[in-house]
Amino acid sequence: MMPHPKPAMPICGDCDGFPVVHITTGTTTPTGQRHTLPAICPTCHGTGHTVRASHLVRIGR
Repeated sequence: MMPHPKPAMPICGDCDGFPVVHITTGTTTPTGQRHTLPAICPTCHGTGHTVRASHLVRIGR
């Protein structure tokens, strides 16, 4: 019997699969590197994927 592939999780609609980005502040360090701040997608919490409603129902069993 062949194993069935796991279906792909849907990509988050808010971040389009780019859950964490770094935004430059415009300032630089003494070594010349730029200061950045991470921005994490509030919908998927940095995973890039959303959970299907059917998975939520199964968890409750």
